[in-house]
Amino acid sequence: MFPASRYSCQAHRCVRLLQKIKTEHATPQLYTTLNRRACSTVSTPRITTHYTIHPRDKDPRWEGVEMERFADEADVVIVGGGPAGLAAAIRLKQLANKHEKELRVCLVEKAPQIGAHTLSGACLEPSALTELIPDWKERGAPLNTPVTEDVFSILTEKYRIPVPIVPGLPMQNHGNYIVRMGNLVRWLGEQAEEVGVELYPGYAAAEVLFHEDGSVKGIATNDVGIAKDGSPKDIFERGMELHAKITLFGEGCHGHLAKQLYKKFNLRENCEPQTYAIGLKELWMIDEKKWRPGRVEHSVGWPLDRNTYGGSFLYHLNEGEPLVALGFVVGLDYTNPYLSPFREFQRWKHHPFVAPTLEGGQRIAYGARALNEGGFQSIPKLTFPGGLLIGCSPGFMNVPKIKGTHTAMKSGMLAAEAIFPKLTAETLDSETAGLHVPEYAENLKNSWVWKELYAVRNIRPSFHNYFGLYGGMIYTGIFYWIFRGKEPWTLKHCGTDANQLKPAKECTPIEYPKPDGKISFDLLSSVALSGTNHEGDQPPHLTLKDDSIPVARNLGIYDGPEQRFCPAGVYEYVPLDTGDGMRLQINAQNCVHCKTCDIKDPSQNINWVVPEGGGGPAYNGM
Repeated sequence: MFPASRYSCQAHRCVRLLQKIKTEHATPQLYTTLNRRACSTVSTPRITTHYTIHPRDKDPRWEGVEMERFADEADVVIVGGGPAGLAAAIRLKQLANKHEKELRVCLVEKAPQIGAHTLSGACLEPSALTELIPDWKERGAPLNTPVTEDVFSILTEKYRIPVPIVPGLPMQNHGNYIVRMGNLVRWLGEQAEEVGVELYPGYAAAEVLFHEDGSVKGIATNDVGIAKDGSPKDIFERGMELHAKITLFGEGCHGHLAKQLYKKFNLRENCEPQTYAIGLKELWMIDEKKWRPGRVEHSVGWPLDRNTYGGSFLYHLNEGEPLVALGFVVGLDYTNPYLSPFREFQRWKHHPFVAPTLEGGQRIAYGARALNEGGFQSIPKLTFPGGLLIGCSPGFMNVPKIKGTHTAMKSGMLAAEAIFPKLTAETLDSETAGLHVPEYAENLKNSWVWKELYAVRNIRPSFHNYFGLYGGMIYTGIFYWIFRGKEPWTLKHCGTDANQLKPAKECTPIEYPKPDGKISFDLLSSVALSGTNHEGDQPPHLTLKDDSIPVARNLGIYDGPEQRFCPAGVYEYVPLDTGDGMRLQINAQNCVHCKTCDIKDPSQNINWVVPEGGGGPAYNGM
């Protein structure tokens, strides 16, 4: 892929042998010190072995290991091969080709293939796609299902209350398309390669690099060949560095590099904390007699109570087979630690209005991901020396529309249009080594993206009232449908999602029905349908800042909510071998990269970092 420094297996074996000899002649005092570091007390078993928590420079197992990284240069590096990153890359090369300029654009993506980690509902508003590639129909874009029917419902436990969708409401989908987002992203990747973008799937950006003046220099891909205990394997290889004049971060929702940038450049100083939701999705093959191609169904209400934000979707695809995409979204600002978004989803499918569509059908895929829901109030500062944020990483989702692809793509296009003139200017005008382009933020504020998000800014926070769901719907009807969001105030969110959980003793446990194996299913059989796979012998990429906190605080106060909010069965509390307590077990191989744990953990002790490149779900058209 890249020209890179390689070290032979023989050389690695020599290093290992020298380390072994050195260790065998180590002093008893050194053994004692190493054992104390490597082994925790009986009450706090060691869980985290990742080098971000336990530095390798203090680990004698890493002495003598070659740590030099090869560096490559590009004009622009883009992190993330989603709609925003690909739109930015395509637009940059379109401009370069139009003006006959040489511009090297490199895009790295942690999934093994472009689109393999992409999951969305998805009902696509094609405005940004049409701006980017006007002849997308002729080029064979996989937009095969125009919306023909809109259905919206309020559900009670046994009944459905139909709600008319009148023109002007956010949920109206006339002119939109039901798509399988992974297929669309894969197609965008093909368009990017056609115009000369260098795509590097399977290489996860693990670290932000900085110039001496503090500006962003580029990124480093992750190291490979590290054992589960944190030691180097014989096949260890250092990641490589990609340097650029400017780096675009389009990692998607709650990007792990963006979190670092927020802190370093204080990007969230003048905005509210981001708030999120967890979205779960399944693909079904149903009885053809129940298939209504182009039909879009949304609902709110049961099984959630009025003070828990969320809802459902059920889309009928038209791709030659009777396929439906269905899913459930739960706002992560919920308060009851006993709530399980996955089990709420399974329970919802048994509603009398939903179950008939699925009866006799077959579930063929499952997945989950987190969604940005903060909207206008939560948009951080978008530019900083050497880089900028695009797409769902900073959060441009239109929550009442349940759409963010069109705004994400437009943000990438605006970023490309802002940086291109500076990259190709005869004299590179920048006060820092990394190019700073504040014009991007100004362009965004003057675009339809900003106007759209501003108009709906109060809809999501309006649900934080005594009447919850119903109060929010009334607010939407009055101030959005009638006044188009022009009210002279901006409502606030209720704070970070991690701070919303109440102690377990203040809440009532939720009794969920057992899955029937026909319409509802257990968690592990669902994860099996996600195609998730990670190299087993690697440090868990779900790291804990303090291994003692899960049992002492999360289990002790909140009854272990990570067992329930994770949609992949990654976290479970199991008895200690001694039988006198519990310990947290992290099944990192199950992780579908949704980032919910990093967001909702009430102790903010979980830090999601990238696993070895190529690991994760294989959604293949979700």
